[in-house]
Amino acid sequence: MGEFPKNCWYMAGWAEELGESGMFTRRIADRPTVVYRKEDGSLAALLDRCPHRFAPLSLGDREGDNLVCPYHGLTFDPAGQCVRNPFFDRIPAAAKVDSWACEERDGIVWLWGGDAAKADISLIPDFAVVRDKPGRKVLRGYTHVKAPYEFCTDNLMDLSHIEFVHRGTFAGDGVIFAGEHSVIDEGATLHSNWWMPDVPAPSACRPPYTEGQQTDHWLDMRCNAPASMRLQLGATLPGRPREEGYEVGGQAHIVTPETATNSHYFTANARHYEVDNAEIDAFLSQLFDQAFNVEDKPIIEAAFANMEADDFWAGKPLSLGVDQGGTRARRKIEAMLKTEDSDD
Repeated sequence: MGEFPKNCWYMAGWAEELGESGMFTRRIADRPTVVYRKEDGSLAALLDRCPHRFAPLSLGDREGDNLVCPYHGLTFDPAGQCVRNPFFDRIPAAAKVDSWACEERDGIVWLWGGDAAKADISLIPDFAVVRDKPGRKVLRGYTHVKAPYEFCTDNLMDLSHIEFVHRGTFAGDGVIFAGEHSVIDEGATLHSNWWMPDVPAPSACRPPYTEGQQTDHWLDMRCNAPASMRLQLGATLPGRPREEGYEVGGQAHIVTPETATNSHYFTANARHYEVDNAEIDAFLSQLFDQAFNVEDKPIIEAAFANMEADDFWAGKPLSLGVDQGGTRARRKIEAMLKTEDSDD
């Protein structure tokens, strides 16, 4: 534990978290990080730790695009270079902090895990389905999980758990058992999909379908390493093309490692109906809180706490076949780490 891929994008937070202050802090891949908006509207991300006596830069003042340490006044630019030493004209060579490439897209703040010069914006996962736009309502959330991010990926890439974990929310009355599961590996993207033909219309698709009406139902989960997942779900009349059916707006399930044993879990749910209905907002917020915080989170944390070995594979986890999405996601992370180690 404790190794994190570098050449990939991590979700640092929702853009709205920047708020009026234009700044937020978060530990990402075991690094205290401060993200802030510069005067030109672009973003910067620095290690939130002054190299002098380790005070958080985020507790100090801002001078334009620079951060001033609250302890002794060393001032750092968005590249992490010290540009002012209030005690002497000379700036020590070691007076600098790490910086990372940072991009804003689809209402999400993305942080490149490694060398900023290697940042490839074409690798930012597409989450346009939860982007704010007219006629769409997006409810965003956050949950802190006391387990490694891979355990969250296991949960999300294996939706067979719905029938057991989500009995109070999304349980499908056995429809998963009538379904067909497939895992599609496209290199940078991994898909774990469920297709459930001729089953009662799922609650998420009523309306337009009525309770008890038969439909063909799908749950498509896409994963981009390390743990950025998008869920699309919908239903259509039996035997009819998906294009004729109804697809729910889409969901984001994005997990970022805080440390080797803790994770940030960001969620978003988009809908296209009654976007100004506060009662529906409240109902859905309560529903997702129940699903993520009351149902998913305790079992994920309990599973991790119940491990006997420090290494997941050393515990010889049993394979059920339907869990191949999570297994392959783990293998992709391991391959990324191995490639990065060989390149160093």
